[in-house]
Amino acid sequence: MDRRESAEVLDQTRSSPLWVLYYKEQYQSGFLCRKVFAEIIGTYLLVFVTCGAAAINASDQRRVSQLGASIAGGLIVTVMIYAIGHISGAHMNPAVTVAFAAVRHFPWKQVPLYTVAQFIGAIMGAFTLRQVLYPIPELGTTTPSGTDVQALVMEIAVTFIMMFVTSAVATDTKAV
Repeated sequence: MDRRESAEVLDQTRSSPLWVLYYKEQYQSGFLCRKVFAEIIGTYLLVFVTCGAAAINASDQRRVSQLGASIAGGLIVTVMIYAIGHISGAHMNPAVTVAFAAVRHFPWKQVPLYTVAQFIGAIMGAFTLRQVLYPIPELGTTTPSGTDVQALVMEIAVTFIMMFVTSAVATDTKAV
């Protein structure tokens, strides 16, 4: 097909109402790619900063204090909300993605893509930390002080609180 024939086909396609649907779908899929990539980057940085600060704190509290490690976690979440929130919503956690879908503020069909993106970002962040902080044996791991059941109950309670607050703040139409 030469240049003139392709221009004629394009003109015919543009005159059809299907042209709008075709390009709208292409735009949305491109935008979905941006959302997924933003989730990878956001989750990567969340894991890298939070686990990195915790790992450095565990190895030498003179380099990063416990308060500093805690603040680093909160600040990276805030920074990522500002940096990628307008693109992807800055979920950075499968629990957040599923909760938003459950309260109908996020389409279920995008949940698998977001979850895979978040796992990829988390794995990349952990791998980078492993390479950068090699001599540190436990990279940002937490060790429960009680039994496995106590740790599970605590994890469920903390995740519930996080999701309750996130859902209340992010889905309230009156919130700024």
